Amino acid sequence: MKDEVIQEGRWTFDEEVTSVFDNMLERSIPDYKNMRGLISEIGSRYVKPNTDIIDIGCSNGLSVQPFVNRFKDNNTYTLIDISKPMLNACKKRYKTLIEQEVVNVCDMDLRTDFTEKKASVVLSILTLQFTPIEYRQKILNNIYASLEKGGAFILVEKVLGNTYEIDNVLVDEYYKMKKEHSYTQEQIQAKRKSLEGVLVPVTAKWNEDLLRNTGFTKVDCFWRFLNFAGWIAIK
Repeated sequence: MKDEVIQEGRWTFDEEVTSVFDNMLERSIPDYKNMRGLISEIGSRYVKPNTDIIDIGCSNGLSVQPFVNRFKDNNTYTLIDISKPMLNACKKRYKTLIEQEVVNVCDMDLRTDFTEKKASVVLSILTLQFTPIEYRQKILNNIYASLEKGGAFILVEKVLGNTYEIDNVLVDEYYKMKKEHSYTQEQIQAKRKSLEGVLVPVTAKWNEDLLRNTGFTKVDCFWRFLNFAGWIAIK
């Protein structure tokens, strides 16, 4: 379904958003297919048999799908979210694998809880930006603790420019891209307004500092396009 969502009030991942989510991502994230492909290819290098693959903020389960397809029952998969519609969509996607206890879909608030599974790969794809800043270090600490030595954490976030001027340039180019993807000015402004205070990005350096403060010593950016970036961090 085509994304034509205009939410009134604060942004929520409700039934309407869930129903058009795949289309929303394809039209809203610059260089989307390359980003998804890199997550799969780079992350797959670190998958170890008989370990868990964790996806925090799993939404409808799309991000982890390539890992499930490639490694199937050599691994288990823990998918975490708090949106009921997204969790329902995720459960529908992995119904058979849930019944086989290969996939576990968890309704979990990352501010207070985290899985006790040990993982070789953890994904956080456009998730941390939706958590309050004061909880992000704690969440990253939990991710680090869940990883086996040599395991990989893949983080993708919307980011701020290093200066007000540069950030305005990046945002302007981003909104040009959205118009090219058939979003109207009304849709763009409505979404921007509804996301204020809900999606709170920080600079690329701030994200890298959070990762290093957690304990990751091997951190690098594997993808960057306008005001979006992806990192890999190795324990």
